[in-house]
Amino acid sequence: MKHFLSKNFLLGVFAALAIAFSGCEKDEGKLPDIAFKTGAGYTSADATLAPGATVLVGITADKTEDKDVLKTFTMSVSYGGGAEIDAFTQTLTGDEGDHFETDIPIALRNVTGTEKYTFTVVNRDGLTNSVSLTVTTQ
Repeated sequence: MKHFLSKNFLLGVFAALAIAFSGCEKDEGKLPDIAFKTGAGYTSADATLAPGATVLVGITADKTEDKDVLKTFTMSVSYGGGAEIDAFTQTLTGDEGDHFETDIPIALRNVTGTEKYTFTVVNRDGLTNSVSLTVTTQ
């Protein structure tokens, strides 16, 4: 009798777990969308410019899954092929979690060389997506 009860108990536990897990949503793990704004006044691709020039970079980002809202936006820069340095990070809240837009004026250094700018968004699941461009000053 004892063996019969423990067997039924285990079957009941497994059945309850199966029912509980079958109701869970499956997360597809899609990366958030991020893109450069294009058009008059925006720099959205690699470019060669004079030292000290100012460029305007526009970014749009969107969540790709209903519950996986955008959490952070980061801009980093690398000079002359060196290590990336975080220039700034913004926590996204409210409506920014669904759709985020920003325009960033960037003053280039007053020296010749390359400057690589990377723009990254991270969603609730920690998935990241980035776009980047390199400006050569000469």
